[in-house]
Amino acid sequence: MLIKKICFLLVCFAYAATSQAQFVNDYVVAADKYFAAGDYYSAAQYYEKSLASGKSRTGQQTFQPYAVSAVSGSKVTATSTSRQKIIYNLAESYRMLHYHVKALPYYEEASRFDPKEYPLAIFYYATTLRALEKYDEAETAFKSFLGSYTIQDEYADKAQRELANLSFIKQQLNRTDLKAYTLTKDNGLNAGGGSYAPLWVNGQTIWFTSTRPFGPDKNHDNANRIYQADFSTGMAANVSLTALPQPKDMQQGVSAITPDGQKVFLTRWTVAREKRSASIYSSSLNGTTWSEPVAVNALNMAGSNSQQPFVMPDGKHILFSSDRPGGQGGYDLWMAALDPSGNAVTPVNMGLVINTRFDEQAPTYQEASKMLIFSSNGRVGMGGYDFYYSKGTPDNFSEPRNFGYPVNSIKDDIYFAGKGSANNPLQNVIISSDRDAACCLELFSLNKEKPLKQVTGIVLACSTRLPLSGVKVVIMDTIANKVVAEKITDASGSYAFTLEEFMPLKATGSITGYFNNSIRFLGPDDRETVMYVNPELCLNLIPEKAIKVDNVYYDFNKASLQEASFISLDDLVTLLNDNPTMQIELSAHTDSKGTDEYNINLSQARAQSVVDYLISKGIDRDRLIARGYGEAMPVAPNTNADGSDNPEGRQLNRRTEFKVLKN
Repeated sequence: MLIKKICFLLVCFAYAATSQAQFVNDYVVAADKYFAAGDYYSAAQYYEKSLASGKSRTGQQTFQPYAVSAVSGSKVTATSTSRQKIIYNLAESYRMLHYHVKALPYYEEASRFDPKEYPLAIFYYATTLRALEKYDEAETAFKSFLGSYTIQDEYADKAQRELANLSFIKQQLNRTDLKAYTLTKDNGLNAGGGSYAPLWVNGQTIWFTSTRPFGPDKNHDNANRIYQADFSTGMAANVSLTALPQPKDMQQGVSAITPDGQKVFLTRWTVAREKRSASIYSSSLNGTTWSEPVAVNALNMAGSNSQQPFVMPDGKHILFSSDRPGGQGGYDLWMAALDPSGNAVTPVNMGLVINTRFDEQAPTYQEASKMLIFSSNGRVGMGGYDFYYSKGTPDNFSEPRNFGYPVNSIKDDIYFAGKGSANNPLQNVIISSDRDAACCLELFSLNKEKPLKQVTGIVLACSTRLPLSGVKVVIMDTIANKVVAEKITDASGSYAFTLEEFMPLKATGSITGYFNNSIRFLGPDDRETVMYVNPELCLNLIPEKAIKVDNVYYDFNKASLQEASFISLDDLVTLLNDNPTMQIELSAHTDSKGTDEYNINLSQARAQSVVDYLISKGIDRDRLIARGYGEAMPVAPNTNADGSDNPEGRQLNRRTEFKVLKN
């Protein structure tokens, strides 16, 4: 009887073990299928169940807006039962969900697997450490990856760039202007799930995309839908679903509205045959009803993804992101013209200045600041996707620059909507970022207080290099040609003034007894600098005697000026312009060769030639007197003491001078 009971128990245990193994295998099969389909949230749940024998350890609901393929570097099969494969795929699932704190322990374990089978495990372990602000550990992991990874491909390039990112991060976190930024998360816009892709529809309303719970059907809690909110007070209110039609199995993302408000372009994507496919659609406003969106064929290409449209403020161009052939690699920014009816024509790639071999996404353009703003993971930055800006127009954009911290974070920062001014593009901005979440993109209000720029300088006497007090310094905007400041130097010869923004300026100093003088300046190369020290401005004392004008040449025995004289005479023009009330006598002198009458006439004609040149350059003739002195005022002997000729003395006597009559 005892033996029968033991046998019965052994059979029960074997059945239970077999049943448990079957449960685990079922979990893995389901997880692998979700993983292959890009449903990383479901995949993570089932991988967790398989590891915990049915006990789920997943966190909050998450999403990945535009995941259109399986994870890079992974070779997934539908029946992957290896525990190492489960660990690696679970780490990958959480990474794709931006759930770095969950991904870390699994990547840490995977980093010890055979690198031949999991060559990217250490790389993603390092990126996860960086995303969790473990910078020193991340640096060690990236160096370890580069030490063991022998292929020279995009991952080797990324690892090198990530090391540069770590250096950039440390520099950005020590910026001195961080107090100028205000970043606020609006709970009204972030109500469960993810919220991203803000769009200013007008001055008081925004549209955005969210995966917040909707309706009684929990199976669609994770769907991406376009919402609208009142933002007139700076905080979201009256959040509601837009009236854009949306089929049951269709996801809807980034939207863009034409300037007249009559047409909207939007991203739609579906999952078919375990692959996500994103395209751009358009819908027209009929009264108060949006029409059923239709695919914009000119912007979409079979086998590729097109997404994230943005209509330029002039309504004549549309920007978008696509992985279509013909780009630099990954997702590139493209641009297409819009005809008068708002229909797109054949798009063109925005080129190497903007695009990298990696991903550029979510373009927008600020008319006031003339800035193209987009997100990229292909440049040195804080890590993940960062916001970059490029100044210019569609046919001529400058090299993109990183906005830096805290506009960017060590996680993903993507989708930017702002109403900034020309001098401050970071006013009234809404961004989406996963910086403050374990997983999802969320919406933040961003504002930067623009501190006044301070400019200081000093005025010196050119001859002594000593400070000059009491000098009137007039600051002119050289573009608008208007005075922006007037200051008097203090006892130390210093002056200071403030500006909203650095601009091309000219500072002119004036004081009795000195020639006026001016300097031009643009301000510092780093536009975030708030204080700039001007180059020294020195003033020359006005002498009582005449001043020689060097390098003034005439044709032999004639009064006509040679072209080589123009440089020196143009300097005299500048001096007269800087001293607009000054009157001068312009004199010419000869040596003693020739008769007195001849030399007087020649010198008078030469002096008049110089005066005529100055008049031709805009100097008022009433400020100029031409006087020829012939040989009457030598500055050196024309002959030596023994009566021989003195060529050097004669050359000194043949000169052109000016004397200040009135300052």
